Amino acid sequence: MRRTFPFLISLIKQGSLVKQILAGLVLGIALAFIYPEGAKLCGILGSFFVSALKAVAPVLVFVLVAASIANQEGHTGGGIKSILFLYMVGTLLAALVAVVASFVFPTSIALANIQDGVTAPGGIGEVLRNLLFNIVDNPVKAIANANYIGILAWAISLGFALRYSSDQTKSIVSDLCFSVEYVVRVVIRLAPIGVFGLVAEVVATTGLEGMLSYVRLLCVLLGSMAVIALIVNPLLVFLCTKENPYPLVWACLRESGVTAFFTRSSAANIPVNMNLCRKLGLDENLYSLSIPIGATINMGGAAVTITVLTLAAAHTLGIQVDVFTALLLSVVASVCACGASGVPGGSLLLIPLACGLFGIDQNVAMQVVAVGFVIGVLQDSAETALNSSTDVVFTAAASKYIERKKTKE
Repeated sequence: MRRTFPFLISLIKQGSLVKQILAGLVLGIALAFIYPEGAKLCGILGSFFVSALKAVAPVLVFVLVAASIANQEGHTGGGIKSILFLYMVGTLLAALVAVVASFVFPTSIALANIQDGVTAPGGIGEVLRNLLFNIVDNPVKAIANANYIGILAWAISLGFALRYSSDQTKSIVSDLCFSVEYVVRVVIRLAPIGVFGLVAEVVATTGLEGMLSYVRLLCVLLGSMAVIALIVNPLLVFLCTKENPYPLVWACLRESGVTAFFTRSSAANIPVNMNLCRKLGLDENLYSLSIPIGATINMGGAAVTITVLTLAAAHTLGIQVDVFTALLLSVVASVCACGASGVPGGSLLLIPLACGLFGIDQNVAMQVVAVGFVIGVLQDSAETALNSSTDVVFTAAASKYIERKKTKE
């Protein structure tokens, strides 16, 4: 017994994290079917893991971005611009794919008088107003409330200010960054246990019965996301690297997408993506900026959700959607997606904004939001997996694009 415990600790620390996560997934599903009540109790393990990720992520983003800018030598500007361009193009293409899928497979949804306490933005003006005030939020409050817009604003400002500090000060900032990263690595090693608890609780609590009436809607949503992940993203990577994109795409889906699927939070998955970028050998000055920014604005999955549910509502109400309006919806969905919070269900609250394009009543729009929450077990999980894994895909693609340009020069 004395030898067994150190052996298990060593196995957890040194074993393959992906294999351990898959083992946790299988064991969680098995426990849910064998002993549902016990599986529900194990949900505390999943909640603990997600809480740990959410606790460390704001501090990690603040310290990492500030340290990266403070110690930057000025050679990543082109890389960041390339990544931001990919983020914008990827999100817009995701919305366009969702429009095509909705036209090819028109879907109706059951809209009932669902009452809930969800408060959605009243218009684009309110979204922009919230964005502005989030930027100037108190830094302590921003970190405490995981306001990543405010965290990024303060980290970038502090980073640029620290570029003019002494080398000793920069060294202290770097040491602080390494210390936070060590804590993050410890948290990430808890992923198999966390996934086990999350899967066990979800399967034992919901099963699949509650989603049978929304199978067609889920198929359109998940099918669109699959097209983005397996066709559109690889195409963009190929255009950047001129190499086979699938090894990179599969690696990101396997190591980032699987974890994000169960945490259902792009923000909570930031430490996982940082660790994956490190394993891929990417430039830390680049990914320490692109990953936190991606968790905030790279929301292809959210664009798909907003577009599909909005067009489903229009189809249900018998509203004819022309090509021009559909294209406008793609742009609006892309903008709304960038404003979606990095928490579970964040994209659903922006559906009423898109519904406003078709004059759909806000009460009806909120019923669509409620439908989104009903199918959220799969929809939000798949959306987050796509969003988060794409952050690493585009960061790696931009890195290889820069290397290819340097080689030609």
